[in-house]
Amino acid sequence: MPNGSLETLLHNTIEDSESTNPSLNLIQRVNITLDVAFALDYLHNDSGEAVVRCDIKPSNVLLDDDMVAHLGDFGLAKLIHGAASHSSSGQASSSAIKGTIGYISPEYGAGGSVSAEGDMYSYGILLLEMLTSKKPTDTMFVEGLSLHKFCKMAIPEGITDIVDSQLLIPFDEGEKRITQQQNVEDTIGECLVLFANIGIACSEEFPSQRMAIKDVIMELHAIKQKLLS
Repeated sequence: MPNGSLETLLHNTIEDSESTNPSLNLIQRVNITLDVAFALDYLHNDSGEAVVRCDIKPSNVLLDDDMVAHLGDFGLAKLIHGAASHSSSGQASSSAIKGTIGYISPEYGAGGSVSAEGDMYSYGILLLEMLTSKKPTDTMFVEGLSLHKFCKMAIPEGITDIVDSQLLIPFDEGEKRITQQQNVEDTIGECLVLFANIGIACSEEFPSQRMAIKDVIMELHAIKQKLLS
């Protein structure tokens, strides 16, 4: 893909020393998370047999010329016969899963079955990484602290202390512009908290407590409209 992977843009892991790696602003990150959410909604609910992606992480999110995100590398994906569901009859064995540490849902590590909720956990961690630019395997996450807990403890009052500093900068989007006169700090701060809440809700420990993908899409749309209004 022309714009490489989300991993490259988030963490500046660019190989060409002569190339510049532009930072992603908040509206771009919201758009990318919406693109990934649309892909997951299709895989889980609209593709006939439900497909569980199994390895959602920044390096598998690829960006085209228009910065539209695409899910790549389906090597670990699993088919679930029938519609995606919470029941064991609608799940596939996860005994052979070799996902990526930090993004694998807790139940997979305990030998649980593959499910759409497992993808939602990985998606939630992806959102929190996009929010903070911290990987879930960062060396700061020790002694019971995780990316999920780090973000959960910070909201709402401490949101500006944990986010990628690039997200606090006003941005242009066509003719729309958030300015100081439009209470930039309040608007961006509120949207950052909403974004963090989605990531936290998706990455809850227990599958039944995780946010549904269609609800994620609705809430991301609301954040986008708030930023562009």
